[in-house]
Formats: sequence, C-alpha cells, structure tokens
Amino acid sequence: MNKAQLVEAVQDRLGGRAAAADAVDAVLDAIIRAVAGGDRVSITGFGSFEKVERAARYARNPQTGERVRVKKTAIPRFRPGQGFKDLTSGAKKMPKSGSAAAKASPTPRPSGAKKTTAKKTARKTTARPAATRRTTAAGPAGTRKTAAAAKSAAKKTAATKAAAKKTTAKKTAKKATKRTAK
Repeated sequence: MNKAQLVEAVQDRLGGRAAAADAVDAVLDAIIRAVAGGDRVSITGFGSFEKVERAARYARNPQTGERVRVKKTAIPRFRPGQGFKDLTSGAKKMPKSGSAAAKASPTPRPSGAKKTTAKKTARKTTARPAATRRTTAAGPAGTRKTAAAAKSAAKKTAATKAAAKKTTAKKTAKKATKRTAK
C-alpha cells in the first residue's frame, strides 16, 4: 500500500479525499518532525518510532573488496507493538469493522495505575551500560564474523549436540539392562 492507497482507505471515514489527504499528511509530518528532533513516538497497539545513532565503521565495497570508511549517522527505527504483531502473526483475528489499531491495543489500565513518563522511558533505554545493549548483526564495534569462524561455531554446536545424543543413548541402554537384570 502506498500513500495514495492509504488516503483512499481513509477517505470514507473522514468524508472526502481532501480531508483524508490532509489527515494522512498531518500525521506523517508530526511523526517525522518528532523523530527527527530526537523524540520517541509511541502509538499504543501499533508501534513506536525513534531516532537511532549508528557509529562510524568500516565496510567493504562488494565490487572491489576495498575497505571503505562509513561515517556515523542517525536513522529512524520502527518497532511494532504487541497488538500489531499479534494481528500480523494471526494470533488475534482482524476485526471486521472499526479500527484495527484500537482492537489491537491492550486493555485500558485501571484508573489507579501509574503512567510511565517519556523521561523515565528515555532514562531506561539510554542508561544501560554498553555491555548489556544488543549488538547488530555486524557484531560489536562493526566487526564481522569470518566464514571460517562461522563454520567452526557450527561444528562446535554440532559436536555438542552429538555428544548429548550419545550420553542420552548410553543412559537409556543402562536403564534397559538394569530392567532386564531384575
């Protein structure tokens, strides 16, 4: 679905194509401006948008194999919410009518429950030490596993699985011999 198709999907609810186009433009503009400014935009049941900093690193030119320096940059990241994931995976059924985002959002909190402020959330995500953060597919500090390292890791896991099967087979054989001896 592209932007024009999104406007067509929304126009019936908003009473016309111009109103739908303005609404879609306004929502997208608000999200883009907030994320570009460093804020996190969270839409319950749908997901969250945030600005993520990528460190400077070295990459390889695929045509020449030459090592190339890549500057640090900031990119937008979208993380789908649990309701969106459930609807996409089929764990929840899509509603026949009404807002899918409203149906996907969790049940409302009781009035006495505390809200987590954006500042607390920001502190939680930025205050973690570097050792506990997830690393990218490239690994820590932009290093990549070589093919030989990947093969040796695969061999080690295969060897441990084979050893586990052997010990299980030995234990089963011992139990069988004990039963027949009785």
